[in-house]
Amino acid sequence: MSLAKVIEVMGEGATMEEAAQNIVSQASKTVQNIKSVYMENIQAIVKNNKVDHYRVDAKVTFILED
Repeated sequence: MSLAKVIEVMGEGATMEEAAQNIVSQASKTVQNIKSVYMENIQAIVKNNKVDHYRVDAKVTFILED
């Protein structure tokens, strides 16, 4: 039987896809077996009247080792 754990993090990127990848890249430095990232509360950060980058809250799900 597998047991999963969920942690909440915040990530940023030039696109939402880059923000998700940055979350996985950083989390995987200390967390193994990442299976999914649930992104919510997406913010577009605006500078000089243009979208500069995105910030997202995310739930990272990973499987705990036996």
